[in-house]
Amino acid sequence: MDHSNRIFSGSYPNHPRVAVGAVVFKEDMVLLVLRGKPPAQKQWSIPGGCVELGETIQEAAEREIAEETGIVIQAKKPIYTFDVIERDEDGHIRFHYVIVDLAADYISGELRAGDDAVDVSWVSNKDLNSRNVSDATRKLLAQCYGFGG
Repeated sequence: MDHSNRIFSGSYPNHPRVAVGAVVFKEDMVLLVLRGKPPAQKQWSIPGGCVELGETIQEAAEREIAEETGIVIQAKKPIYTFDVIERDEDGHIRFHYVIVDLAADYISGELRAGDDAVDVSWVSNKDLNSRNVSDATRKLLAQCYGFGG
């Protein structure tokens, strides 16, 4: 099967892609986006996206969060790294991302969903369990912040 026309959309890549996420808290709530595209489509997760050629991971996180959520952040150090490898029904690799999540500080701005985010929200620890949150996001928040446990 020829998947070359899908490579630019991120699916069926010929090598892993590097992506970043930013873990941002404001008033004891974490910033989450509802994904509109796979992987993690229709799930709440840490906002972020792919690193572009020439960007540092901090620059990529700051750009992606502005695009997806409308807010300004200051990205800091990496706190969590994981792989997303998804295969199709024939066993071909549909997605392969190496994701580096960074701690980040909220600087300014009002939330608005953009890019591939269907919705964006500040989510409290109490409200986390009432949302369809991705497993990777739950694991990161529990391990690194004791959030949602």
